Amino acid sequence: MSSKDSNGTELNTGDNVQVIKDLKIKGASNTLKRGTVIKNIKLTPKPEEVECRMGKSTIVLKTCFLKKA
Repeated sequence: MSSKDSNGTELNTGDNVQVIKDLKIKGASNTLKRGTVIKNIKLTPKPEEVECRMGKSTIVLKTCFLKKA
């Protein structure tokens, strides 16, 4: 099963995505703002999740809050 963004577009490793909703990051005091572009995502074994790098840390995001940039 392949990963799909909120619009149903297929996501691949290395794609750039955009956040469609303000998201609070667990364990951190900052928030990902709507419209933030995240570059070079990595797919995970779960089709509804992707990994990405934010600074020096790696975070996991749900694909329902992302759209392909």
